[in-house]
Amino acid sequence: MIFLPWHLASAYVLDLIAGDPRWLPHPVRWIGKAVQWSENLLYDPKASPPLLRISGMVLWVLVITVTVSTAMVLIGISRHGGAVVTDAVVIWLAYTTLATRSLHGESSIVARAVERGEIGLAREKLSMIVSRDTATLDEADILRALVETVSENVGDGIVAPLFYLAVLGPVGALAYKAVNTMDSMLGYTSERYRYFGWFAARADDVANWIPARLSGLLIAGAAACLGADWGESLRAMRRDARKMKSPNAGYPEAATAGALGVELGGTNFYFGEPVEKPRLGEPLAPVTLDTYKRAVRLMYTASGLACFMALCILFTVKTLRAFF
Repeated sequence: MIFLPWHLASAYVLDLIAGDPRWLPHPVRWIGKAVQWSENLLYDPKASPPLLRISGMVLWVLVITVTVSTAMVLIGISRHGGAVVTDAVVIWLAYTTLATRSLHGESSIVARAVERGEIGLAREKLSMIVSRDTATLDEADILRALVETVSENVGDGIVAPLFYLAVLGPVGALAYKAVNTMDSMLGYTSERYRYFGWFAARADDVANWIPARLSGLLIAGAAACLGADWGESLRAMRRDARKMKSPNAGYPEAATAGALGVELGGTNFYFGEPVEKPRLGEPLAPVTLDTYKRAVRLMYTASGLACFMALCILFTVKTLRAFF
């Protein structure tokens, strides 16, 4: 199967229009259920750390195998329906890996609650899109969490899927989404997942290494397009990105902090335990609702630049195939 630029463009536009409606069948939700089922099957709280690591690796291989095999079977079956059906299936699979519209939609629910002064509701809705504890967050911390999750997800929700769609097609992009989903569900340092989720976390670090750095550059490019401080965006990324324990998350977050002139990071609570995150950017201004709105504009612009980048890769590959 050849994944063509118009397939990618169609999937991208479909994501911008439709987002992620709950009624629509979605492979990423199926991947999440597969991870839960596999965890129930393979996790043994009495196992030794080495055995827990092995079990976690087995889970990872199982979920990746099922994801890739299912996508390939769906595409194979679609060929029996002709070119139109095959194109529709390929576009649908590609569309399900993208998250520009849903990232805005989910975060805006929290922002609207803050705007109405409904802090309790904002905490509840925020808990659905971040892994930190939200029960005691004040307005400033809620807004900081929103800006941080929007900026980080430019990497793994937008740029990375577009990158893998360009280089590996929808099957590769779905494999990436499986890697990322396993990390989001298992990649913690809590007692349960310290060993069992170790491989899932390391695999996600590898898969996001290139996309994370591209994300930082694209955010700086988006800042230039919007008249924001793209120079400070680049400086903050070079200076602060590697402060993070994660080898990847710091790049889009630091680039966003620099572009917006705010400081991200600080103390968060996970499973009741305080975790001090490195400070990214400079506290030139407080994080407010306007900061969040500017972060969303930055996200959409970076998303458009990422789509253009992916299309350029596909056009280049198609041209090279024509010559060779």
